[in-house]
Amino acid sequence: MYLRQALLVALAPVVLFSCVSTKKFKAEQAKYTTLNDSYAKLQNDLKACEDQKAEEARKKAALQTEIDNLNKQIAFLKENNTQALKQLQDLSVISSAQAESIKKSMENIGAKDSYIQTLQQQMARKDSLNMALVMNLKGAIGNLDDKDINIKVDKGVVYIDISDKLLFKTGKYDVTEEAKVVLGKVATVLKNQPDIEFMVEGHTDNVPFARGVLLDNWDLSVKRATSVVRILQNQYGLDPAKMSAAGRGEYSPLMPNDSPESKAANRRTRIVILPQLDQFFKLLERK
Repeated sequence: MYLRQALLVALAPVVLFSCVSTKKFKAEQAKYTTLNDSYAKLQNDLKACEDQKAEEARKKAALQTEIDNLNKQIAFLKENNTQALKQLQDLSVISSAQAESIKKSMENIGAKDSYIQTLQQQMARKDSLNMALVMNLKGAIGNLDDKDINIKVDKGVVYIDISDKLLFKTGKYDVTEEAKVVLGKVATVLKNQPDIEFMVEGHTDNVPFARGVLLDNWDLSVKRATSVVRILQNQYGLDPAKMSAAGRGEYSPLMPNDSPESKAANRRTRIVILPQLDQFFKLLERK
């Protein structure tokens, strides 16, 4: 009997140590699983960015090819005009005034050549700024589910799509507290770019809607857009002169409204970073 008690006393620390070690192992294993999931998410985000960068590079290469072809045509025209002008002057077929006119035409070709190069530089600069803006936005927002927020560049324009599931309750236009945090992160990035102008667009699906003062989906989409604009102005201090609000109703869907998933994707609020067209208009002005 005494021997049994002695054995129990001796084995107790071993059993307790085994339990504690198992708990620590499970805790560390849970930490590893969480870190591994985060790593996988970051890898997916990196791949998406790299895919987008590759697509932009492809578009840029196509544009460069077109510009190179134009440059070849300009060089060909310059050579032909120079030879033609010399031949005509040698034969005394044209007057001095006509020769001067041809000379000016050649100078205009040179000006167009310079214009193409300037335009190319501006487009390359704009592409770089857009990619930097997208990376800053994604970095500020973090690992939020891509189903709730999507940031992309399409045809030189930056779009930020936020699902109505994140922003609003069904049929409402009051922004949720969770969404205000996300809008604050977006506002921080936009505030660091004081020259940027943007439009907030409200979008709905095609399910008819009318409630209270809201007559239809037009009303709902406009109210949601203005709710977001007010928060960006009043809570996060963005310049109201740089913002505009618009309701698109159900008439600019991302996909056909033929399933619950498609309708959910179409119900969104979109922030569109407006291109600075005045800079390109200045390039088009005659010097």
